Amino acid sequence: MEITPEEIKLFINTVRSVSEYDFKDYSERSFSRRLEKVLVDNKMTITALVAKVRKEKAFLEQVVKDITVNTTELFRDPKIWQALRFRVLPRFENQSIINIWHAGCSTGQEVYSMMILLNEMGMLDKANIFATDLNTDVLDVAKKGEYKFRFNIDYLDNFDKVIKENPYNYEDYRDVPYSKYFDLDKTKDTLKMKPLLTQKPLFRKQNLVKDGNIFYTKFDIILCRNVLIYFNHELQTQIFETFHQNLFSNGCLILGIHESMLGPVAAKYKRRGLVYFKK
Repeated sequence: MEITPEEIKLFINTVRSVSEYDFKDYSERSFSRRLEKVLVDNKMTITALVAKVRKEKAFLEQVVKDITVNTTELFRDPKIWQALRFRVLPRFENQSIINIWHAGCSTGQEVYSMMILLNEMGMLDKANIFATDLNTDVLDVAKKGEYKFRFNIDYLDNFDKVIKENPYNYEDYRDVPYSKYFDLDKTKDTLKMKPLLTQKPLFRKQNLVKDGNIFYTKFDIILCRNVLIYFNHELQTQIFETFHQNLFSNGCLILGIHESMLGPVAAKYKRRGLVYFKK
């Protein structure tokens, strides 16, 4: 189902008029693709969708969730996690407190990945873990920390690459059992995080575009992976500015493997591979 720029504008203006949500600075291509899927899934025209969004608050919330949902996995893109393990986290190991913010945390696998890594490095006890997303459905999943196992079969392979193996020294191998961090039930097709992990993070709903930093603290590490690809350049710049203001002087920002920082705001960060350090 093809959707026109005028129809997209009609939908965005309607949502802005009846709610706090503002999609005007989202990437037009990715936004139109997601809106088209909403129309197909609901078997509606844009006119009918707009009319229902105006009248029904619950429907509006569901549509927003459908548009903003994204996917993640345990230790997604192992190279980033190897960089965190060997290049980033050691910078903070002598601090008494480490503040970490997962912005756009989705269903939480990234949050649990970070805590597993921190624990293996002896740093979990002094870490404060904050995680936010616009979508309350994915936050509910994140809080429970229970996932389909077969659907995410790469979990264990990623775990091995990041936690057990050392890409810089193949003789350095740690035989860390999966049962240390999660319960696997192949019959029920579940992977459930241990209470050691689920009880620690602070999960909150947040509109990254409008709310800024809702935690009233600065951060040593901010992860915002595979979120900004849905925003246009102006909105990306705004978010990068927000992150810069809320990082400590030696703090760092981790983006998705296919994301980068462009324009004048990039001068405020020093890039080291996949990591951006605040200047």
